[in-house]
Amino acid sequence: MMRILFAMAMLAALSACGEKPQALQTSKQDASAYTGTGKAFASKDWKQGDKASWESHLKARNQYGQNDYTRMN
Repeated sequence: MMRILFAMAMLAALSACGEKPQALQTSKQDASAYTGTGKAFASKDWKQGDKASWESHLKARNQYGQNDYTRMN
């Protein structure tokens, strides 16, 4: 009985050695944020793929939505 328990413990301990490596997938490249998603659920003033429009929207959102000094006034 003791040998069976010992064999099962060794088998459980050695089962962790067979794990596959978890490397990042590098085949997919991330697209820039301003390229958009291709869906119609975007701001009506922003054209998908227009970098200048994207940057102006981010600047406006940062200035008027996240700046506590302008929100207090």
